[in-house]
Amino acid sequence: MKIEPQHVVSLTYDLYVDQNGTEGLVESATQEQPLTFLYGAGQMLPKFEEHLSTLSTGDNYEFRLTAADAYGEYDEEAVANLPKEMFAGTDLPEIGSTLPLQDQEGHHFQGQVVSVAEDSVIVDLNHPMAGQALHFKGTILNVRPANPEELSHGHAHGADGHHAH
Repeated sequence: MKIEPQHVVSLTYDLYVDQNGTEGLVESATQEQPLTFLYGAGQMLPKFEEHLSTLSTGDNYEFRLTAADAYGEYDEEAVANLPKEMFAGTDLPEIGSTLPLQDQEGHHFQGQVVSVAEDSVIVDLNHPMAGQALHFKGTILNVRPANPEELSHGHAHGADGHHAH
């Protein structure tokens, strides 16, 4: 079956990024634990979906996304100084740890602690893969029409179309 909007796609992938001049494998989805998503629902990178748009069940694929088409260029300004008072009553986070954050509009995002200063915790708000070109290789395992519940929820459910609990 061909990939189309409002279809559930299951696929394998190996994701490679440049690591010190050599492409290294950083993430995989296997046949046993594939990536399953509702195509066209805005869950995936738009250019990722665009590269899959002509494929069908059983097809292999390989493509690269520039940093701009993936998670964006690294933004030196996307660093926040959080006052230490925000962490009153808890241990200060360690350098390298990831903090769940929320903005005033209620949007959730994550930041990585880059340093702890005398009066603040400095957090990098860039996506961990910002500034990196991504290289994907994989196989389309299955394509099926989404069921009405998946369409109303805006995401894929389990292999049988039901929520996994």
